[in-house]
Amino acid sequence: MIQETKRTLLKGAAAVGAAAFAPQLLAQQKPVRVGYAIARTGPWTGGAQVSQEPNYLLWAEQQNAAGGLDVKGVRRPIELISSDDRSDIETCVRSYEKLMGSDKVDLVLPPWGSNANFAVAPLANRFGYPFLAPTALSKRLVEMKLPYFFLMLQQPKPMCEALVDMLKANGVKSIAVIYVDDLFGLENFAALKVALQGTDIRMVEDKSYPGGVKDLSPVLRSIKDKNPDAFIGFTYPPDTILASKQSKEVGFNPKFFYASVGTAFQLYRNVMTPAGAEGVLGMGSWNSKTSPGAKAYFDAHTKKFGGKEPDRWASGACWASLEILTNAVKAHGLDRKAIRDYVANTTHKTILGDIKFVGSENVGTPGTVSQWQKGEFEVVWPAKVATAKLAPKPNW
Repeated sequence: MIQETKRTLLKGAAAVGAAAFAPQLLAQQKPVRVGYAIARTGPWTGGAQVSQEPNYLLWAEQQNAAGGLDVKGVRRPIELISSDDRSDIETCVRSYEKLMGSDKVDLVLPPWGSNANFAVAPLANRFGYPFLAPTALSKRLVEMKLPYFFLMLQQPKPMCEALVDMLKANGVKSIAVIYVDDLFGLENFAALKVALQGTDIRMVEDKSYPGGVKDLSPVLRSIKDKNPDAFIGFTYPPDTILASKQSKEVGFNPKFFYASVGTAFQLYRNVMTPAGAEGVLGMGSWNSKTSPGAKAYFDAHTKKFGGKEPDRWASGACWASLEILTNAVKAHGLDRKAIRDYVANTTHKTILGDIKFVGSENVGTPGTVSQWQKGEFEVVWPAKVATAKLAPKPNW
């Protein structure tokens, strides 16, 4: 609009008039009611309020600023209908049953995490609402073959294969593993064991731990005594930070230190300090160097939320899911069956590159490994999507 006003005074006046009238036009259109439940309290909050809900808010704001969501050629305002799932599966399920069953919202956005998505995924099929889940890793979700449910993240198999490929290529001979005792931890640990088959890499120790753990130092000391080349943690954000802090405290300095959810967060860099995070590996798939669209998204997110950056893994998947949904509604309106078919049968151009689904699984985005380098979480594996080369990890 600013560029138009620079061309002629007449066009400038028209633009100003249109801008003044736009809110009235927006108000006259029936809103698109978009529902979701997300953790604002409880243990899931850290992940949900970094990787997911900020993106929902930014998306709605941007769409409404443009005149509303393009519904098959007609701009309509987005009305978000949301609630706190309290990090509770039962609350989450009831919330989505209400949104789809009695509220009959036009569209839904998914909750945070593998466990919550596993619980609500069958509802997507039952009520016929497309779900594009940006924070779920589960082979079981893929195997359920739910036609309305789509997983944006790379799943345990490709993620663990990328990790093992990187370790093999860099001469790793021994690893130690910890994993949270839930769907996420168990599935990733199982995928890692499969990926290790046929390699020379030995697993010298593996330990599960309960969610909400407050002390990992005993297991870290035990692992330190075995002196593995690499440490792998299938961890959630609080555990990722705990394992990192306590590894430093006990003097555990493997050549490769890999943690999972939360490593890609700005919070991790802030808590550990850029120097303390240097060389740490984790689950990540993008940053602002990945594409022009990724940079535009990164900058818009950081500006809207007062310097709060998107994480370099699931935030990107969340934004890509919203890009796909936006294009689907533009092409097919609010016909949810047509939206589902569009999502299932299209190669989607997103900030992460091309995304394509086979069944529920995104097969377009390869498994990746990222690493903190000089304050940025760089994609370091595989080379075809890398934003930097793998660097040696200094001691804590």
